[in-house]
Amino acid sequence: MSKLLFLSLRTGEIGPDVARAEYHDALTAAGMDEVGMELRIIDSADAAVGPLTGVDGVIVGGSSLNVTNAETDAGYDDYQRHVHALLADLVESGVPVFFVCFGLSWLVHYCGGAVGRDRPEDSGPTQVRPIEAGRLDPLLAGSPEEFTALTGHTENPQGVPEGLELLAEGPDGLVQMVRYGEHVWATQFHAEMDADAMRTRMDFYYDYGYFPAEEYARIVADLPNHDVAYANGLVRAFAQYCAAQAR
Repeated sequence: MSKLLFLSLRTGEIGPDVARAEYHDALTAAGMDEVGMELRIIDSADAAVGPLTGVDGVIVGGSSLNVTNAETDAGYDDYQRHVHALLADLVESGVPVFFVCFGLSWLVHYCGGAVGRDRPEDSGPTQVRPIEAGRLDPLLAGSPEEFTALTGHTENPQGVPEGLELLAEGPDGLVQMVRYGEHVWATQFHAEMDADAMRTRMDFYYDYGYFPAEEYARIVADLPNHDVAYANGLVRAFAQYCAAQAR
């Protein structure tokens, strides 16, 4: 049986609860149970990813961290420097990796690209359009011309640097999905979340700036109106890719 690892980058008082919630979301989207996907949490500057022996792929959840917290690595606190170093080791490990949200900003930063706060997206639905390169990608093969996904972020890539391949765009060319090498992917949108998951995450981060507080009720009421099955299916496609690679 294929074995996946869900790596949570959550810390602080609500960190354990958020980690469990996003792990549950990933299990649901991948169509797996806790036997097939293990949860590990990076909750301090001392936490380790642990051994990857027998791990066929890693899903890295979102984070309240921002690449734009500092202009240079020297400006980050110990925890964020530690997270950056662990992620660098992970993407060079040879194990397939699927990042969501923060991981896209981090991957762009890792490859020498710029990240800013000029094009944030409030919590809620967005449209994703695979480009020609995306239609040749193992995860996006057979994708529709456009699909709906749920997102919410305060920072965004300002273009795609050398070393990354753009796979899908959002409104006005916003970077929504990239690939690094053969089998490291990152999405700006939360591929693991459906309407219930988005509501739960919004409850955790009600005052973190991901959406105007006065818009909470409207956003939550509207979420079930959007079909995000294809976006969720990317997580399952990643799990299937990892299983095929492990054979």
